[in-house]
Amino acid sequence: MTRMEKSIEIRAPPEKVWEMLALDRLPEWQDGLEMMGAKYISEVRAPEDKYRVGASAHITEKRWEYELEVTESLKDEKITHRSKGKYTYTSTYILKPIEVGTELTWVGDMSLGVIGGFLMKLAGEKQVGRALQKLKGILEK
Repeated sequence: MTRMEKSIEIRAPPEKVWEMLALDRLPEWQDGLEMMGAKYISEVRAPEDKYRVGASAHITEKRWEYELEVTESLKDEKITHRSKGKYTYTSTYILKPIEVGTELTWVGDMSLGVIGGFLMKLAGEKQVGRALQKLKGILEK
């Protein structure tokens, strides 16, 4: 298991950051990770359904497709997405209110073997850093 962690301060309240963590909002700021689309496959009757445990979406990336499922959700505080498919990973987003807005911490766990994990850590940390910067730019407009 390879673990990566990145944090960023965003001048926006946790509830605004939370809105961007819905599965269908990820492609707006994770395009550097080659995420091109996300469509819910679980029932969404109300906006809060996007964040409930069990909510899932079909994700399209440049090279592959897979499903993401919400496995943990605590409104405006923490949400975890787990992939299903050929490659497995878990992304946890932890939101902490701070004086200037929100400290967002992303924790990623990937099962890619030793060599794959090492290569993903090298490339992945830069890509995640760029994605978090893009999210910050969107929210601070």
